[in-house]
Amino acid sequence: MPNKQAAKKAWRQTKKHLIHNNKLRTGVQVNLRAARKAVVAGGKEAVIQVKKAITVLDKAAQKGILKKNTVARLKSRLMKQANKISK
Repeated sequence: MPNKQAAKKAWRQTKKHLIHNNKLRTGVQVNLRAARKAVVAGGKEAVIQVKKAITVLDKAAQKGILKKNTVARLKSRLMKQANKISK
């Protein structure tokens, strides 16, 4: 347990940030999973889900939740799957 007032405040902030970041990370995972399922199923829904997943990934990278190279890799793999199915 922290003893100083500033350390206590930092600890409280860390807990808040952890909860917030985990919610965003979970949202990214949910959108990626939905996009992958839609791509396998095919159809117009796949395009919508892929665009939504890419938007969520970009926002996560912008806020520092995920690293930019991780986001680039995930987007690349998702688009590769989408392009393969659409051909």
